[in-house]
Amino acid sequence: MDSSSPSYTTNKPIRTILRAGVVAGVLDALAAMIMTLVRGGNDPLIVWKYVASGAFGPNALTDGPSMIFWGLAFHFLIAFSFASLFYAIYPSLRRFIDSTTAMGLLYGIPVWVIMNLIVIPASRIKMAPFELSRVTIGMGILMICVGLPIALIVSKNYSGKA
Repeated sequence: MDSSSPSYTTNKPIRTILRAGVVAGVLDALAAMIMTLVRGGNDPLIVWKYVASGAFGPNALTDGPSMIFWGLAFHFLIAFSFASLFYAIYPSLRRFIDSTTAMGLLYGIPVWVIMNLIVIPASRIKMAPFELSRVTIGMGILMICVGLPIALIVSKNYSGKA
């Protein structure tokens, strides 16, 4: 297909956002499941029931496999949302930050803030007590697994290399 055709240019932002959301979603999902195992959890799939509990309440933690599906669906919806937001603000950010890597790592910080100070408190998830080590690890994961890949993929789109 000719790269200058209207359907190609119209779909390019959608494909870029989907690609960025999938990559960030998968990396963050793997990090969350690994952290569950590192912290002594036996079943890394409990992560998705925990995510589902934000909408369905504490019963999601003991309900069946459908809650795993719902947790993953919410997780990827959030990943696509952050990819969409970054795609929209990228041109403005580019004026202030020249490095795509720095931009992506820095983007992980507001992602953490939005998730932990807005989304989770607004959900039905019971807030965990503040622990600096958990905050540092969580923010680091979002910087590396969410912000960085989204920035790299979106940057390639805007540079015409996607």
